[in-house]
Amino acid sequence: MLRSVALAIGLTVPSLAAAQVSGLGEIVQLDILDGGLTKQGTYQGAIRLTLADGWKTYWRAPGDAGIPPQFDWRGSRNVGEVSFTWPSPTVFDQNGIRTIGYEKQMVLPVEITPKRADKPVQLKGKMSFGVCSDVCVPGQLKFNHELDSDAGRNPTIAAALAARPYSAREAGVKSATCRLSPTKDGMRIEATVRVPSTGGTEMMIIEPGDPSLWATEPETKRQGNVITSTAELISDSGNAFAIDRSEIRLTVLGGSHSVDIQGCTPG
Repeated sequence: MLRSVALAIGLTVPSLAAAQVSGLGEIVQLDILDGGLTKQGTYQGAIRLTLADGWKTYWRAPGDAGIPPQFDWRGSRNVGEVSFTWPSPTVFDQNGIRTIGYEKQMVLPVEITPKRADKPVQLKGKMSFGVCSDVCVPGQLKFNHELDSDAGRNPTIAAALAARPYSAREAGVKSATCRLSPTKDGMRIEATVRVPSTGGTEMMIIEPGDPSLWATEPETKRQGNVITSTAELISDSGNAFAIDRSEIRLTVLGGSHSVDIQGCTPG
């Protein structure tokens, strides 16, 4: 969701320069990749954004000044459940502003469960996103593609799937706790995870799990095998809210690998 700070930093000022960009098509192109049927009978595909040199796009939790990708599947046929696998992103620091995303290209694997196994699957809709270089441009591109059930293994999709974060079990997570306390504008959260280092400078992203809530940029620190991240959770409506710890998603982004942790216990 586009936050007020993103409007101030990512759109309002850069949009003055955006008029100088000759066209979105020269910055980014979208195509749908086919990966055929899985053993479970689902369709494996991917949405690929190919970016011009020097441009980047954003992860699902893009930072205060980013624009997360959003999808409108209206127009699609025989589409049941849609599941994304997000490859580990990169943390960018530009003029003191940290954002999270991808450069050169974003390949986002998507697994589609058809409503009827004996019918073809048509992906038709539009993707809204943001791209940034010296200026930031909000964009929207349409797609219309019938998935190929006979397609073989796609190495580009396979590489994107292999670039996913480790699960908590794979990374050796021993515990994940969240301490909550009220603030003037919302709720302070301190997430503590006992996990070996993921390499280099680390950042732990906190996602509330509730689309009406958002988290400020976290402050992350590590001591031994314990990494701690602190942020403030704020409601879009400004009203009081409750937190379901089982829905909180923690992602540790490191220099060698990332870790995806679903849920935390009281700390």
